[in-house]
Amino acid sequence: MALPPLVEPVAELTDAERTRTARHRVLVGFGEIAQRRLAAAHVAVVGAGGIGSPVVLALAAAGVGTITVIDDDLVEASNLQRQVMHRVSDVGAAKVDSAVRIASDLSPTTVVRPVQALLTPDNAVDLLSGAHVVVDGTDTFETREAVASACERLGVPLVWGVVQEFHAQATVFWSAPPAGAMPVLLADLYPPDAGREAPSCAQVGVLGALCLQVGSILATETVKLITGVGDPLLGRVLVIDALRGRTDEVPLRPATDRATDAATPAPAHVSTAAPQLRHAPAIPQLSPAEALAAQHAGTTLLDVREPFETERGVIPGSVLLPLGDVLADPSSIGATTVIVVCQVGMRAQRAAVALRGAGVEASVLAGGIEAWNRDIAAVHA
Repeated sequence: MALPPLVEPVAELTDAERTRTARHRVLVGFGEIAQRRLAAAHVAVVGAGGIGSPVVLALAAAGVGTITVIDDDLVEASNLQRQVMHRVSDVGAAKVDSAVRIASDLSPTTVVRPVQALLTPDNAVDLLSGAHVVVDGTDTFETREAVASACERLGVPLVWGVVQEFHAQATVFWSAPPAGAMPVLLADLYPPDAGREAPSCAQVGVLGALCLQVGSILATETVKLITGVGDPLLGRVLVIDALRGRTDEVPLRPATDRATDAATPAPAHVSTAAPQLRHAPAIPQLSPAEALAAQHAGTTLLDVREPFETERGVIPGSVLLPLGDVLADPSSIGATTVIVVCQVGMRAQRAAVALRGAGVEASVLAGGIEAWNRDIAAVHA
């Protein structure tokens, strides 16, 4: 559903900015008023890496007035395959410095506020206060949870994306959306601590071009929220499978207990700007031994890895179905009780959430096929 614009427009654009953004202003339904809203907007981008880089590029080029970029890292040579904001000459320099340089080259009217700091649960609210929209381009779930929690307290929309290997997700979370829209949180997609065991991109890799694609999507969602143009991804998750060139959309709804609470008006003395919301229940995590016992008892093992991965070995008796197919139609599995398997557990968690939403009793093999090979296959070798 379309949402009202987040930002009141500036009085006018400079002649130079009108010329620079001319192709925006002739867009039907966008026009100069939307461009003036962008000029008045303040966006906080957390992370200046693979996702944050194209986000900063796109938002500066779009004419966003203020961009706060938060990152404590220095540029490394291994970043340059995907973090397109940085150059070889930037190696060893602060990543936020690249944001200042590149934004001024693209949009002289855009003000970039570099914050070279690690965002934590203790400082997140202070660092994000004042932003109309927050974009999460970080790569650890500890930081993602801190960003999400701060956005929930502040009541600002969180534009969120994740990229790993050849797969990606993008969505919008918002604890206090306008009337008629249901609040959706990070915990509705990933229960607390669900992603803590996810591997880093240094361990499993990431396709550089996919980072640009996801960053572009997040920048577009940000523009839509600021201007009120189009339908943002609130309540929908975009799932990208780059290997197969496939994009699917999965509905995302609040946990049942929160949906019930949201339907009941809050007392007049209770603020609804930053509600205290309960989290969805965690997906059960089974050890390899527990999964083996459950399989012997008749539970289906569902391997959601890609064919090039399963060619290297699978758990005997597993059903093979790539994650994209599961997310596209979780009700098609044909089993009532499932243990989901992937390489280390992250994709299995995503699949299990979707399966539970379709009424399937789904759990996850903790540690994935790597844990199985270490604890079960090695014992029987």
